Parts: sequence; structure tokens; C-alpha cells
Amino acid sequence: MSFLTALRFLTIFHIPSGRVETAEDMGRSTMWFPVVGLIIGGILALFNWIFSLFLPAEVTSALTIVLLVIVTGAMHLDGFVDTCDGLAGNKSAEERWKVMHDSRTGAFGVTGLILLLLVKFALLNNIPLEFVSPILVVMTVIGRWAMVCAIAMYPYARNEGLGKAFKDGVTRTRLVIATLITLGLSIVLAWWANLDYYYIVGFGIMIVIGLMVIAVSAYFRSKFSGLTGDTYGAINELAEIGVLLIGSIACFNGWLL
Repeated sequence: MSFLTALRFLTIFHIPSGRVETAEDMGRSTMWFPVVGLIIGGILALFNWIFSLFLPAEVTSALTIVLLVIVTGAMHLDGFVDTCDGLAGNKSAEERWKVMHDSRTGAFGVTGLILLLLVKFALLNNIPLEFVSPILVVMTVIGRWAMVCAIAMYPYARNEGLGKAFKDGVTRTRLVIATLITLGLSIVLAWWANLDYYYIVGFGIMIVIGLMVIAVSAYFRSKFSGLTGDTYGAINELAEIGVLLIGSIACFNGWLL
């Protein structure tokens, strides 16, 4: 089942399937990425609430981010780090690919990782508790949808790699299904947060993140002659930052109150 393929790929929950997964299975699984994001976000929201019962807000935010890293197996973070290393310096696309596949992590990757986690912590820690749960779920849903958009809309840089299996299997129909699932979930989550005009808020967040995905993907394409599995992970991380930033700005300015 393609849903289980998506769940196994995007999380540490490796549920046995009893069959060998094919490249076609990987491509079909993309339409279920937002649903896996819902599961991840639900886990984060639950534990964030539990942590908040007996821990300070700062510790709760930090542990929630640690849990996100654990549940996803740090896969997207690894892609972000490799992408940062690949962007360093004035190199050809082929040279950048070699840097990204080097098992050693460079200064750009380490710096990018530290800044990413720091920004995530700061943004999450400044969102009022009553909005944290829906924002966490929206973050993980839209982050996975952002990857589907990038996979479907932009060429793959290389002739091999795990990301190529997703690129070869994704279709316009699967992108549409993933988008409709994400839109439906975003609207429901905005309603859960008791927001006025919730049916517009969810759509608006998707529009903003969608534009960000287009800009970032175009930039990565110019540097790497296309996208790779690592850049898909980086796009997920940046989309999550984008959702947290939107939530933080809205809360700071009283737009959600």
C-alpha cells in the first residue's frame, strides 16, 4: 500500500509490508505525504501538550523539536545540511553533487543546521500555547506537501538516486490529490484553532508557502541543474520554518486573537 510506503519513508515507523517496494510504489506514495505529516504533527501536538503540563515553555519547545527530529529520523535535516554544503563556494553542478554525497559535514552544513534549529525553537517558543497544537500539525502537513510540489514541478538533477524514484512516479493527478488533502486539512486545522475566516486562513498559508517553494526550488535548480533528494529535504525544512514564521507573526501582531 502506497500510504505505508510514505509512512515508512518519512518516519521511523517501519511497518512490515510483506512485499518488495518498487519505484512505482515510491511515486504513488507522494499523494499520501500530507497524511503522514498529519500523523507526525499529531504526535508532536500530543507530546507538546503533555510536556507543557509539567515543564517550562522553553523546555517544552526544545523537547518538541527534538521529538520531531527523532520521529522523522533526521532525514530532512540531513538533506538540509548536505544542501547547505553543496551551496558553498563557486562550483559546477557536478562538483556540488560530489560535496553533497561526501559523508563529512562541512562548515556551511553545521552552521545551517544550528541556525535552522535555533530559528525553529525561537519561533515555536513564541507561539501562545492555545495555538501551538494546530500550528504544529499545519507545519508538518504543509512541509510534506511542499516536497510533493517540488518533486512534481521541477526536474531531477541526476540519473540516479532515491529521489529519482519519487520523481519518476509522481503525476499531476497525485499532486492534485496531495494538494486537496493539504487544503482540506489546513482548513480543518484553522477551524480547530477557532480562527475567524478559517476557510481563507488555511488556503492563504498554502499560497504563501507555495510561492516560497517555487522561489527556493528555482534557486536550487540554478545551482544543482535540477533538484535532488537532499534538496527535497531542505525544502521541507524551509517550508516548516515558513509556517512557524507565519504563525509567529500572526500571534505577535494579534491577528489570531
